[in-house]
Amino acid sequence: MLTMSSRAWQHPYVNVFKHVKLEEWKKANKEGDVTTYMDKMLKCSVFRIRGSIPASNFILLPKTSSQSLGLTGRYFYLLFRPTPNKHFVVHLDVAAEEGQVIRVSFSNLFKEFKSTATWLQFPLLCGAASGSVYESTAKTAKDGLVGPTPASVRWTCLVMDLRYVLSIYLNRTHSHLKSIRLCANMVTKNVITSDLLLDPGLSFSEFRQAGMVLSEGTAPMPREMCFPVPKGSSWHDLYDYIRFPSDGTKMPFDSIQKGLNNPPPKELGASEGLYREESRCVSISKNVQDRVSLIQQITTPKPRARQHALLLTSSLPELTSMPFKNSNSPRLAGLGSQGQEEDNSVTRDDGDGVHVFAHCNSEDDVTAGSTDNEEVAVVNAAVPQPLHLASTKPAKQRYKLHPDPILKLNKIIGFGGATMRCAAWAHDGEEVVYPCHAIIVSMKVLSGHQRFFIGHTDKVSALALNTKSSLLASAQTGTHCVVRLWSYSKGQCLTMIKTHTHSLHSLSFSYSGGVLCGVGKDTHNRTMVVVWNTQHVPKGGVASVIAKAHTDVDIQTMKIAFFDDTRMVSCGMGNVRLWRVRGSSLRSCPVNLGEYHSLEFTDLDFEQGHTPDRPPDDRALFASSRSGHILDIDYVSVAIKNVRRLLPAQQSHAHRREKQTFNTGPGIAVNSISVCGAFCATGSEDGFLRLWPLDFSSVFLEAEHEGPLSLVHVSSDGLSVLAATSTGNLGYLDVSSRGYRTLMRSHTATVLGFSVDGVQRQITTASKDCTVRVWAMDSAQQLYDFVSEEDNDAPCSVAFHPSLPVFACGSNSGAVRVFDIPTSSLQAQHRQHRGPVVGVLFSPDGNHLYSACSLGHLALYSTKQPDYHILRVLGNVVARGMDRGPGALAVSSDSRHLAFVGPTEYTVTIMDAHSLDELLRIDVSVLDVESTTLDSALRVCFSPSAQLLVTTSANKILWINSSTGRLLREVSKVHKHQCSSLAVSKDGRYLLTAGHTTVKVWDYNMKLDINSQVFIGHSEPITQVIFTPDQMGVVSVGDAVFFWDFLAHPQEMSGCRPCKGRMDSLPETGPRQSKCQQSKTEFNGILSNGEPRLAVPRPFSSPPVLDVSAAWKAGHGDSSFASLSSDIEELQPGPIHSHDPAHSSDPTCYPAPRHASFLRIIERTEGVNSISFQLANQVTAQENGDDSKPIRPDCYKHFKPCYRTSTLDQSAVAPPPGQEGLTLKAVVGYNGNGRSNMAWNPDTGLFVYSCGCVVVVENLQTGSQRHWLGHTEEISTLAVTHDAQMVASASGGGASSKSLICIWNVQDGSHRNSISYHKGSVQSLAFSRDDLYFLSVGDCQEPGVALWSTCSFELLCTVNAHLPLHEAAFSPSSTSQLAYAGNNAVFFCCIHTRGRGAELQVKEVELPSEIGEAEVTCLCYTLNSILFTGTNGGRVCVWDCNTHRCFMTWEADDGEIGVMFCHGNRLVTGSNTKKLRLWSVAAVQNLRPSNSGTTNQQGRNTQVLLEQEMILDGTVVSVAFDDVLDMGIVGTTAGTLWYINWPDNTSIRLISGHKSKVNGVVCSPDEQHFVTCGQDGSVRVWALPNNELLVQFQVLNQSCECVCWGPMCVVDGGRAVAGGYSDGFVRIFSVAQAQMKLRLQPQRSAVCALQYSEHGQVLLSGGRDGCVVVSCPITGVTLRIFNDHKGAPITTIQCTDKQYKEFGLEGNELWLAVSVDRRVSIWAADWTKDKCELLDWLTFPAPSPPEDAASLPPSVAAFSPERGVVVYTGYAAQKELTFYCLKKKQVLRTVSLTDWALSLSPCVKGKLLVTGSNQRVLKLIDTSSGRFQDFMWHSDSVHLCSFSPSGTRLFTAAHSEVFLWTLVGL
Repeated sequence: MLTMSSRAWQHPYVNVFKHVKLEEWKKANKEGDVTTYMDKMLKCSVFRIRGSIPASNFILLPKTSSQSLGLTGRYFYLLFRPTPNKHFVVHLDVAAEEGQVIRVSFSNLFKEFKSTATWLQFPLLCGAASGSVYESTAKTAKDGLVGPTPASVRWTCLVMDLRYVLSIYLNRTHSHLKSIRLCANMVTKNVITSDLLLDPGLSFSEFRQAGMVLSEGTAPMPREMCFPVPKGSSWHDLYDYIRFPSDGTKMPFDSIQKGLNNPPPKELGASEGLYREESRCVSISKNVQDRVSLIQQITTPKPRARQHALLLTSSLPELTSMPFKNSNSPRLAGLGSQGQEEDNSVTRDDGDGVHVFAHCNSEDDVTAGSTDNEEVAVVNAAVPQPLHLASTKPAKQRYKLHPDPILKLNKIIGFGGATMRCAAWAHDGEEVVYPCHAIIVSMKVLSGHQRFFIGHTDKVSALALNTKSSLLASAQTGTHCVVRLWSYSKGQCLTMIKTHTHSLHSLSFSYSGGVLCGVGKDTHNRTMVVVWNTQHVPKGGVASVIAKAHTDVDIQTMKIAFFDDTRMVSCGMGNVRLWRVRGSSLRSCPVNLGEYHSLEFTDLDFEQGHTPDRPPDDRALFASSRSGHILDIDYVSVAIKNVRRLLPAQQSHAHRREKQTFNTGPGIAVNSISVCGAFCATGSEDGFLRLWPLDFSSVFLEAEHEGPLSLVHVSSDGLSVLAATSTGNLGYLDVSSRGYRTLMRSHTATVLGFSVDGVQRQITTASKDCTVRVWAMDSAQQLYDFVSEEDNDAPCSVAFHPSLPVFACGSNSGAVRVFDIPTSSLQAQHRQHRGPVVGVLFSPDGNHLYSACSLGHLALYSTKQPDYHILRVLGNVVARGMDRGPGALAVSSDSRHLAFVGPTEYTVTIMDAHSLDELLRIDVSVLDVESTTLDSALRVCFSPSAQLLVTTSANKILWINSSTGRLLREVSKVHKHQCSSLAVSKDGRYLLTAGHTTVKVWDYNMKLDINSQVFIGHSEPITQVIFTPDQMGVVSVGDAVFFWDFLAHPQEMSGCRPCKGRMDSLPETGPRQSKCQQSKTEFNGILSNGEPRLAVPRPFSSPPVLDVSAAWKAGHGDSSFASLSSDIEELQPGPIHSHDPAHSSDPTCYPAPRHASFLRIIERTEGVNSISFQLANQVTAQENGDDSKPIRPDCYKHFKPCYRTSTLDQSAVAPPPGQEGLTLKAVVGYNGNGRSNMAWNPDTGLFVYSCGCVVVVENLQTGSQRHWLGHTEEISTLAVTHDAQMVASASGGGASSKSLICIWNVQDGSHRNSISYHKGSVQSLAFSRDDLYFLSVGDCQEPGVALWSTCSFELLCTVNAHLPLHEAAFSPSSTSQLAYAGNNAVFFCCIHTRGRGAELQVKEVELPSEIGEAEVTCLCYTLNSILFTGTNGGRVCVWDCNTHRCFMTWEADDGEIGVMFCHGNRLVTGSNTKKLRLWSVAAVQNLRPSNSGTTNQQGRNTQVLLEQEMILDGTVVSVAFDDVLDMGIVGTTAGTLWYINWPDNTSIRLISGHKSKVNGVVCSPDEQHFVTCGQDGSVRVWALPNNELLVQFQVLNQSCECVCWGPMCVVDGGRAVAGGYSDGFVRIFSVAQAQMKLRLQPQRSAVCALQYSEHGQVLLSGGRDGCVVVSCPITGVTLRIFNDHKGAPITTIQCTDKQYKEFGLEGNELWLAVSVDRRVSIWAADWTKDKCELLDWLTFPAPSPPEDAASLPPSVAAFSPERGVVVYTGYAAQKELTFYCLKKKQVLRTVSLTDWALSLSPCVKGKLLVTGSNQRVLKLIDTSSGRFQDFMWHSDSVHLCSFSPSGTRLFTAAHSEVFLWTLVGL
């Protein structure tokens, strides 16, 4: 195997000071008192850092934070000596593979270990010189040497394992060391990084002289790191060696300190020589003997049959090592199995040596003492535990739970936590940011998609977002208040500010975002105001304090003035103050409130807007109060101008509320106020959101809420108002449409319990806020809520019926109620309980309901009757108390057994679930020697295999056989706190636990080295956590409801490696069939799935059996009782050493060795995983089918359909052939979202590609196109036969439909056939070399392969896989050979024909272990049976198709390789780095192993060569080349097809299109060109009729919203194009000169509509704020502004000519403007005379808009070819077109529509008109007769349509597709 390494220069070590040339200070930085001097002891020059403040005296490597050291060494070595009696600090910035930078700090200043998501702080305990008073004191000190450095400190070699630190403490993967900061007070010699563990006491010279052999991974100390040691002295007598992780025992925990032994500990499992240690007796004192005897008497069970008596000894047995050759004997091999975590008492043999079991309970039970220099070990006699002896086997790779991470937070139901007054708009109203307890959520308003900012350790109390939505600030509550600054777009924490305040409750950004202000309380509970400079934070800098002040006044809210970063305003109880920063001081002055000095002010805001005639600070300040007063304060004069008061509505005799007024009397508290340029919004205690004019004359809009409003916030464009209530609701008011939409509802108190309905995908929750709510899991929207009016009847537990829309609820009053959800009615109610219900549960079969209360009662109900009548009630059977709710009951998956804790907390009872007859009672109380209390049971849960899991108060989980009561397994230290909930996955492979605020996912079988993953996010204790019924998600509740994506898909038993390919075949006959049909049997706790096991298990000795009472043996006559003994049945089969054929008949599935090599995979493939596929037409059952859906792989190669909000109108009918009124002339663009959706045959010239749902066949010589229409969804891929006579194209299907594969004849373009099989999309298509077969590959929704006959299109064979597949290919040298690839594997297949059918023989081969886990994304064959494959890691693997072995690999790219093309000795690769590379692979054949397995000696030193490279405009998704790979065509995700010529090294753009949404398409007046604009900020001009791209104008980071043509330019003879952009600018471009002529800013908001006047004198633009601005297109001067539509975005502006006196007004042209509020204004103008008058104003009525106002159709209008007629369509009572006559001032006629129109364009020919709809239909309408035709060839909503001036051409757009049509007529 050939590999390449990029880190060789750092081996064996890196001398960091020498690497950066520290003495020159060019690549490093020093600050403060940093000097060099000659150390007398080391006899060399060292660096000394002194100073009283460590933060101001330091050495920083590298010089700036933007640079990185890039040191990949695992171990960090620091040679230093701390300054006596001082404190020092060291900061290491370590980069993780996941992309985060973690700061690791250690210091003797730290008292304890602290951690966050990005910072680890370790206390370092400095040692003292040997024999000093400090050393003797430290031996007895409880906390060691915490504090300043001892006076006798020595030179120290500190080594830190960075990989260990990141993995254990943060579950991150170490990548490299980024920077080092050494702070005062210390002296340092050097810093070293290495992957080797260096022995400081051994130099290289001593190592060579002694001829020693060191273990792998260790080395002697290099010369640069050596400390001088005089002859006869020992290194450890002169210096200190500190290694972390250390084996020190002093407090505090997780500290860096000297180990118990000075020499460095050896690596676990390192290879070393075996030695024999003389056995010796160990003396134990009398006290220890008495304690051991007492423990044995308490914990030893009573004697019984087959129970081995414990051996009581006065000393430990003698231990001697045994020869390695005997380690394979059955006796030794049976002592354990696989490795386990440190905190886990499950013991297994990891194959590293001999394990001798002594009787001990846990590692904590082993203590050490000293008597006469002899160490004494005291071992508790409870359960066996291994003592590891020396090993001769090398260290193994650590295996952990995969995937990592296994959970991903999807969405959260919740709002608030510490405050309900924090929420903000982002991205101009597109997103909302709000806190949810300790997490900050960013939600997209339209889609509801959530992003999360995770890092706070307590509830978020304040947040602020800057104006550009780039920087987010947040603060958390509590005594240790921290302010975090985030990159809003990336979601990463940029820096943390540790403040000296607590209860920080207000944050405010300045308008520029460079200043942040915060308000909190200091340690004396005084108000503290801090102002920070945040200008450098986005660039990697830190936030510095500008000024701070302490004050005794109360401050509720504080804001920075948007016109001056140094000015602030605040309000609170009895005060409104103005603040200003001068220098480093913060000063304030109060506003004279006069008679209002006693008011409690709640909020304030500035008057917005700017006028040139006023100074920036000349504006009003509005302040709201609890009494309802709103003060209008003049900021300049610091005086009150006006006072208004909000009063309750006066009630008339009809009890109807009148308009709000400001009079005297009791007022309504105004909690929040927000002001924009047009109005003021207030939120009050009565639950009303009110919009006022700035003079507060009257309310013009209001919205009532369910509770008091706590926050209102107007968006920057003034179109939306965000509102939050104290009851946990968050929503917004759309001002233009007057519609209100709720974004989030939440509980206002802790969620006590929940239940999931897997059928309806709903979840019901019960909370302390006395409500039960039902939510939709997909949308997180509340569907129903049930409110309890009394606190003593508050709900406390809920349960869904497994199949009916019914749930049961238990309350604190003891009532159990059953509700029917569709009718929202109470179905049944029972009050047999007297205490709070701690558990309510349905049986899985739905036949019974169970409930338990805190007083110990248990009830059984029958669900077969409508009244849920009671079958049985038992008293004093359930443990009393509330601490076991809401999951106090558990039912087995077969609905046969019921388990719970009771009747005492020390016992668990199992009952018959149908009758409540007691079957078994188990005592789980075991005395812990470190505790004075008994261990009690907390929670119970059944696994799918009927095992009972019990969590205990000692943080253990017990696995118990539910039939015998036998203890099967035990895991200790599950959580730091008690486990509050647990659940087992449906497939029995994963265990879920919750402890305090963390969620843990475990490997159920506990067979990994790292068995669990920990997830944080909750700020309060978690009350319940479960898997969703489909096992695709996890739900956890506590402070909020968290929905997690579970990224591990279900498989077979984890003990057996699953076959990644499945088959549809006939049930096998013969012995195999009978073996597969055997019932599952249990062997040592491992269930068999009926398949032959991979190896023969070693026989076990009979485990101890627990006593069961006579009642149990007699048939369950009485309640039985079983006691758990200290003897535990081990579920740990040891390594397989025996191959006795006598055991081969046992069907138990046994796991293969985890270190199986590549050759092992080949053997398994040829043996167990060899699969035969039968004829598809004979398939009757799927063997071992699995309905679970794999997750989408993390690679761009896998096709992902474009997000569509539209659905196809199924009622639309295409016109008959030959009678179409429109003919598709051309398609502009290429679908870069497809995969291999372009094909080119150089021999025939066939060139075919896809755009949307259209297959385009283009003649490269003439540019003419043919279009094959048959798909209705986006085409994902296509393929061409080798004779270029047939094309296959595939489009995806939804959840309810299958994909469609169309077969086309190339000659006549006819649709030959349509076939369908795959659910979802088709990932790949391929034809065999003889074109007799073709293969289709399904995507991740239903991964599988289908083999088809090309002649009959019959499905021959199918293969289903558990993992996603990416590509398939046939071998060019053999018609029966093919291969396909997926996750970490390549599948080699052979076709065997049988009559008319065929079958496949599949062999699966995994990637070489050197590559690791990877996605095999692409593959291609050569003519000499060699297969090339590419991975998402950028590596190319070369396979021998005869032996199915990989014999070569190299790193071909930095990114993911998605396409490959090979012919002869050349290979082309394309990747997501936009690189297209040409390789010479002639050396591959020489490296190919011969039949004997040897490699050609001539090819050992040859390598593949990179010949050429091109960088294109996007990720490469399609390639096609000629036979010699000189020229070809390549497609990219940018929507471009390139012609590639390798000999000339040139690339020519063949096809180009938009990648993002097209916002405008307009034909030029002379119809020689047309122009398009898009969201990517591009304006593109195209030539007609060849549709070639002439010129493209690109504006970065902006969206071009509209475009129009200008008049002919006299100077250059060309036309101008004007584009309106989202930044409010209009840019005018010259097409002839290909440059921008003018840039003007007529709008403050985005330009939504743009049009030149009919004669080109002026340019009219409409903004999102509703303003229409008339500008001069030559100078850019604003001529006139129309505010008639202000407040509603302009959708359309159109101009036309008219006679001068027509309609009674002067002017030679008409123009109209349309806004989204269904208003149309028509104007007459003569721009040469500066005349413009309103001709007509149209307002079209409409019903109340729905709740989802964003889905409303736009308002569109245009001048009709009929003289003086305007046609309009928009939201109304009917879906119709309205024709309005300007002369008659009335509606002429209306034309009904089948769907709302998104776009409209009249044609000058006849009375034709076209509309586009959201249902993908383009409708051509004859407005006189109503006749129409539908065209359904777009793949998304048709949002643009535009006729050319002559009416002969039509341009339409759907997202990025642009179609050109020719009008034929109706």
